[in-house]
Amino acid sequence: MANSNGSFGLRPLSKQGAASNSTGMTQYSAYEIANGNTDKLYHGEPVIPLSTGYIGAPGAAAGGSVGMLGVFQGCEYVSSTTGKPVWSNYWPGSGADSNHPVKAYVNDDPMQLYVIATDATWTSKATARAAVFANANFSTAITGTDATGVSLGRLAISTINTTAALQMRIVGWLDDPENADFTAAGIGAIVRLNNHFNSNNGAIAAGTPSTTGV
Repeated sequence: MANSNGSFGLRPLSKQGAASNSTGMTQYSAYEIANGNTDKLYHGEPVIPLSTGYIGAPGAAAGGSVGMLGVFQGCEYVSSTTGKPVWSNYWPGSGADSNHPVKAYVNDDPMQLYVIATDATWTSKATARAAVFANANFSTAITGTDATGVSLGRLAISTINTTAALQMRIVGWLDDPENADFTAAGIGAIVRLNNHFNSNNGAIAAGTPSTTGV
């Protein structure tokens, strides 16, 4: 039976270890989107710290080479049309009054665990078990659906490997009767972001804007 999971990017699940889970969502004054950033940022999409002091989309569909800052959960800005505050679960790439900041909300805890749907069959439960503690990239990290504002990100089964530079560490899968067909896409893999910018051994330098610019 096919799995019911569609694409939703990274969905906060729990914390690794025994710490309480607050989903690690933060809005610091430092977490802003540049007002002229035309890159759309979708709910559930990973984001990176930029050398300009803002956050932005990864520079490649599979995640790029810059350590991830966390996962985008939405933003708050003043509409250039109405002059009123707007809360949106995604950044549409325009529409903000340039006199006000675009405040971003990010799950930024390096120990946060997420659920992400697989993009292809895992073949069998035994194959999935062998992938636990391995790493993987996104099949896409930077696209989404404007109607819902939700990311289309999935875990790329074909990329699973021990390579440390891959974006996610697989720690298991969600026990979900509606998404338990390992011969079909849509298994809810449980992952942690690798090379997290906020981790002790994470990336030191902030990155550059994504390929479509800010």
